[in-house]
Amino acid sequence: MQQVFTNGIRISYSRSGGGKPVLLVMGSSSPGRVWTTHQTPALARAGYESVTFDNRGVPPSDAPPGKYTLDDMVADTKGLIDALDLAPCRIVGTSLGSMIAQELAIQSPGSVRCAVLLGTRGRADEFRRAEVTAQRALIESGVRMPPAYEAFVSVLQMLSPATRNDEEKVERWLDLFELSAPGHTAAGQAWADIVSDRREELRKVSAPCRVISFTDDVITPPALCAEVADAIPDCDLVEIPSCGHLGYLERPQEVNASIIEFLDKH
Repeated sequence: MQQVFTNGIRISYSRSGGGKPVLLVMGSSSPGRVWTTHQTPALARAGYESVTFDNRGVPPSDAPPGKYTLDDMVADTKGLIDALDLAPCRIVGTSLGSMIAQELAIQSPGSVRCAVLLGTRGRADEFRRAEVTAQRALIESGVRMPPAYEAFVSVLQMLSPATRNDEEKVERWLDLFELSAPGHTAAGQAWADIVSDRREELRKVSAPCRVISFTDDVITPPALCAEVADAIPDCDLVEIPSCGHLGYLERPQEVNASIIEFLDKH
């Protein structure tokens, strides 16, 4: 891992593959290396260089105390793009990472060449707003759930019924989530604003985009993803079946094919 100092903190990043660079922005609490399971090898085979990094709050990037804003994380990402001379940049984001990419395209259009937005949304409906409120309340309570419980909740929230009902697959996922349960390591990220309605602002995005939704996603359901695709002027929508919020891990071949097909156009 290498590091750059930007926006007052150190951001750790890694580069792999060769060719045109693609910046991959990870979601809440997860390290950038998650992309290396399926996405960076596929991008390398397609002739792209992958740039992955750890968002603030995820070691070895700095984890400053306090509550992070979405603008903090957008500024971190722009700082990395500037430091590595990537602009205008091809970007792939997932979940919170997609919302960072959207805001970057709104605030700094010269930084974004094109973007693929996995599991995204432009607002939170009542149920998703309640989920964010509950997560923040849990963090502020100081209660630390046992890793086995966190693993169960993660499988329930993040994966599709097809995976949950497959006994062999779900056992592996439960073990994986239990071993990697982050606790409150990246707790500051929970205060990034992912509930406000940004649909009007998204109409200002000039970069071509693709939204990829997942049929069984309970965090960013297809209907909310479709709102983002509708708001961005030059944006199409792809829906991947039989997967949840971690569709890029559940159905990587289909997701990677959609990402690469879009990047090859732009």
